[in-house]
Amino acid sequence: MIRKHSATLHGHRTSFSLEDEFWIELNNIARARAIPLAALISEIDDQRQPEGNLSSALRVYVFHWLKSDSSG
Repeated sequence: MIRKHSATLHGHRTSFSLEDEFWIELNNIARARAIPLAALISEIDDQRQPEGNLSSALRVYVFHWLKSDSSG
């Protein structure tokens, strides 16, 4: 199921929609990296292309993380 989530990035509130599975994996990645979830989301937001949206950037990040983790 897709759910709406909110985060504060650089002092501004934003929202994004993610499927539960991506949300769970983002939390797992933050724990694995020993950083707060908000810091991970902010990092991904800082690295995304300006024309892209945050929801897509988060999904792609999770995809790449899982792919690199499974190939190692």
